[in-house]
Amino acid sequence: MTRPLKPGLIGSSPPHESALLHVAGEARYTDDIPEAQGTLHAALGLSPVAHGRLLGIDLDLLRRQPGVVAVLTAADIPGSNNCGPLVHDDPILAAEHLRYLGQPVFAVIASSRLLARRAAALAKTAIRCEALPAVLNALQAHAAGDYVVPPMHLSRGDAATALAQAPHSLSGDWSVGGQEQFYLEGQISYALPQEQQAMLLHCSTQHPSEMQQLIAHALGWHAHQVQVQCRRMGGGFGGKESQSALFACVAAIAAQQLQRPVKLRVDRDDDFLITGRRHGFDYRWQIGFDEQGHILGAEVDLIANCGHSADLSAPVMARALCHFDNAYWLPHLALHGFCARTNTQSNTAFRGFGGPQGALAIEMILDSVVRRLGLDPLLVRQRNFYRSEGSCDVTPYGQPVADNILQPLTGQLLASSDYHARRAEVARFNTSSAVLKKGLALTPVKFGISFNVVHLNQAGALVHVYTDGSVMVNHGGTEMGQGLNTKVAQVVAHELGLSLSAVRCSATDTQKIANTSATAASTGTDLNGKAAQQAAQTIRQRLASCAAALFGCDAAAIEFANDEVRAGSHSLSFKDLVAKAYLQRVQLWSEGFYTTPGLQWDKTRLQGRPFYYFAYGAAVVEVLVDTLTGENRITRADLLHDAGRSLNPALDIGQVEGGFVQGVGWLTTEELVWHPSSGALLTHAPSTYKIPTANDSPLDFRVSLFKQANAVDSIHRSKAVGEPPLLLGFAALLAIKDAVAACGPAGCDPQLCAPATAERVLAAVDALGAQGTAGTT
Repeated sequence: MTRPLKPGLIGSSPPHESALLHVAGEARYTDDIPEAQGTLHAALGLSPVAHGRLLGIDLDLLRRQPGVVAVLTAADIPGSNNCGPLVHDDPILAAEHLRYLGQPVFAVIASSRLLARRAAALAKTAIRCEALPAVLNALQAHAAGDYVVPPMHLSRGDAATALAQAPHSLSGDWSVGGQEQFYLEGQISYALPQEQQAMLLHCSTQHPSEMQQLIAHALGWHAHQVQVQCRRMGGGFGGKESQSALFACVAAIAAQQLQRPVKLRVDRDDDFLITGRRHGFDYRWQIGFDEQGHILGAEVDLIANCGHSADLSAPVMARALCHFDNAYWLPHLALHGFCARTNTQSNTAFRGFGGPQGALAIEMILDSVVRRLGLDPLLVRQRNFYRSEGSCDVTPYGQPVADNILQPLTGQLLASSDYHARRAEVARFNTSSAVLKKGLALTPVKFGISFNVVHLNQAGALVHVYTDGSVMVNHGGTEMGQGLNTKVAQVVAHELGLSLSAVRCSATDTQKIANTSATAASTGTDLNGKAAQQAAQTIRQRLASCAAALFGCDAAAIEFANDEVRAGSHSLSFKDLVAKAYLQRVQLWSEGFYTTPGLQWDKTRLQGRPFYYFAYGAAVVEVLVDTLTGENRITRADLLHDAGRSLNPALDIGQVEGGFVQGVGWLTTEELVWHPSSGALLTHAPSTYKIPTANDSPLDFRVSLFKQANAVDSIHRSKAVGEPPLLLGFAALLAIKDAVAACGPAGCDPQLCAPATAERVLAAVDALGAQGTAGTT
């Protein structure tokens, strides 16, 4: 009698593979690796000015400090002094020019981290420089025409004519600030010289292959001389994609020069001062529309604060332009993207990679249209949704919006959130409450999944089956807490019919999987899961042939399940089959390689099919605003997100929750402030920069996954959930604006920029003349 099959691993919710280690404090991060004998520590000396000429460094002063072994400058870099990922415009250490306050100028190598930091803190004394005028905001750079890459333009139809002929039009300007990644584990690299002029680097990075290449360039070596490993990160969010390079290169250069292990772990304040973050955007817009709220034409300038170098600003801006449409059919538009150069940290990747900055613009514009017309905001959004009739299903960049589930997904959320009844209740509450005001908003999400650089959409994996039946998997993705290794292990265990405990994922290693792409763009599971699946399927086919010979049947009849292999009445444990296969010299390991099909992109014209598919979602958020203080609280949030056929619903719901809260933080509390004259970042620590905490989460938090398989052949028809949920946070900002609008006359359109801090909310209320009214009621 055969036993029934166990429920499949795909679609189940085993816990994160490191969950117990996280809770117990046993998860080993880069700084937890036992230090080798003779390990030295590095610290960076930072520029004291935002812009200037470097005249010299008092190296003797630095070398005299206690414990100092060496001091490195740009002159000590044997190879390329550049860590820019795309444009070679980002020095590892400043050579002649100082570009921002906090730019690394020299590195102190000392016997302890404390002594290295103490010596590096003498930078203001040791660095001789001539200060020059600094450009500290994007609009100033835009006015001067100073950009890190040339402007980009995306257009469709005739926006000028559509705007001129539209029955109604609006114009305005708006801005949204940047956002610090605030990963719990800061930037860190640990370099250990190896024999025959080689280097092993443990690095907290989302892109080990890029670190390998940049270190090799900095040392003047070949890539095969550099090995980069990353077991896990304590968060990344994009901040460890390109910007871990500077720290990795400094550690490797110092280790090679001194032939001793060197660790570079920066303090939180220095991390803020050195690294970039999400790009802040300024917008200048014109919109034309009809009486029903249909958008007829739009022309928008998107101006990004990119900082002193290009970094990843070009693809960030391209994605912002490609996500401006969000969920809406826009027949005529002209978008202009400007990547402004400023004397601030070079901004970089952050969850969403420009998509949130692009989509947020149209949501705020639509809100102004709604308030001008006095219509229901949900109705206007639905009228502008992409739809198949009338060929209103092609994006401005030429990709059809296939598998459009906006209407059914929104309909399900409207029912589950009781949206219409609550909208009426909010209106009643605001009529009777003078000081406290409620706001309610619903916003949709359409987010493209793939790197918008086609060649990056590739991945490799190795699967090893050992003679005891256990399995080791190595792939090119990096684990930063998102559960990538758990999902890949589920995929491999499913293919081989094994319990999850039989499969283990090892550390990401450039000597195992070469030329990997960054774990970014929400593609980690899509790419690496498919590569691992292919490798596992190859092994399964080999083992099936072996089992078929043993059982005397066709290989197609072989089933792998419940840690067994069987066909009809014949059965064998997986472990026993593997042992027999080994004796028959069957190859028990295999590589897998996957490339995302059907992608093509013209980066000059911004036309093509940059995304394999779209992920959808929607959020209903209700807030309560105190009009006397500007403080607010999310009283309830209903989120419905499209994860396709989820590989692991528990992990995916966690990503939706975390993405939403991070998006809310960006738009409400996380304010970046630079000193207007010196260029010093004033919000450089938890004491001055407010990230959301558990106390800021919605009081009533309802999160569900929309149950519909992906229409394309993604890994088990699932969809990515890394970045898209962050855009659900838009609803919180619009709900706050809705509450503020309740303080003014009907049809008012409050001026509320993001982040909507308590000060900004209070200013918006004051601008409506509401505070005095509330005080006399």
